[in-house]
Amino acid sequence: MIINSLRVNGFKNLKNIGVSFNDDINIICGKNAQGKTNLIEAIWLCSGLKSFRGTKDKDFICLDGDTSQIELEFTDSFRQQKINYNMSRSSKEKAVYLNGVKLEYPSKLFGNLDCVVFTPEDLELSKGSPDNRRRFIDLSISQIKRSYISVINQYDSIIFQRNRLLKNIAFGVSDKDELEVWDEQLAKLGSYISVLRYAYTSKLNLTAKRLYSEISSGKEELSVSLCSTVFDELYGREDYSGEMKNEYLAKLKANIDDDIKLGYTQVGVHRDELLTCINGLPSREYGSQGQNRSVALILKLSQAYILADERKDSPVILLDDVLSELDKNRQSFIFSKIKGMQVFVTCCEENQIKGSFKNRVYSINDGQIVKAPPDMIL
Repeated sequence: MIINSLRVNGFKNLKNIGVSFNDDINIICGKNAQGKTNLIEAIWLCSGLKSFRGTKDKDFICLDGDTSQIELEFTDSFRQQKINYNMSRSSKEKAVYLNGVKLEYPSKLFGNLDCVVFTPEDLELSKGSPDNRRRFIDLSISQIKRSYISVINQYDSIIFQRNRLLKNIAFGVSDKDELEVWDEQLAKLGSYISVLRYAYTSKLNLTAKRLYSEISSGKEELSVSLCSTVFDELYGREDYSGEMKNEYLAKLKANIDDDIKLGYTQVGVHRDELLTCINGLPSREYGSQGQNRSVALILKLSQAYILADERKDSPVILLDDVLSELDKNRQSFIFSKIKGMQVFVTCCEENQIKGSFKNRVYSINDGQIVKAPPDMIL
């Protein structure tokens, strides 16, 4: 998958940008707050996902403007395609088009342009909150199975309703029997999510184990596993609407009284943990900073590898200001493992990146491309 060209105007501080790109490495270089990450974010939005920076819709448009336009042309393994992503402050509307056809929502773009983004925050993936690792695995699965994201959203909605009901029961304004309808739905959805998470984690473990062995020169072994608060064993289990659902339901019922006291649901896939271990010890508790950064790097690379294998087409790699946080050995390892993929790298100084990329550097200043490789300005 290759992004051929990008036109952006009015998206945050980006003004009248029109560039074409190299098929392999593209370096976006500039000082802080000049628009490097905004350019990466504009590309990411065209994948149909929400901002990886948590930007609210109202903040996408330049402060002194009323509209924002993004036009991106890309080629997948079948054909060339075009995405238009337009926003208006006055009408508070988004108009999104794929190959000239207007889509109902921006999320309908999802599954057309595949991207894997790696930010400095992702370096904390292996030692940060379990929520981050659950989001990582759910996004990874949804890139392969698009319907999965709606299942996660439905599950989250039911958990919210159940937790609110638990509080109402504790205050005496609702009856315990009302939980049954929510628990039935929760058990089926939760079992289905468990099956898909386990299947993906199994692939992740194999890929990550191999890559980590390379980055550690065979001195350390990484393992990745899914820890469930519901199921003791997930290997070989697929009957999410039968035996697994009943087991899930029994767990929920066994914890009802405690759930009411606490006001939230204690067991379920919303409490799953993606556990990474180095030589059998949890990296979150026992790993050094360097080891945890290597684990995070390997998880993101594995995500790209698995996605490429499943989709039979390489995703676009977005490395946003992350290489400056890594030593030269890890930088070299990244570049050696993403050969054959199109890569966008942001940095403050070109010399932060190992190697010579004179014909691949785009310099950005005050939201405008001020220097680009020959024949790359549109």
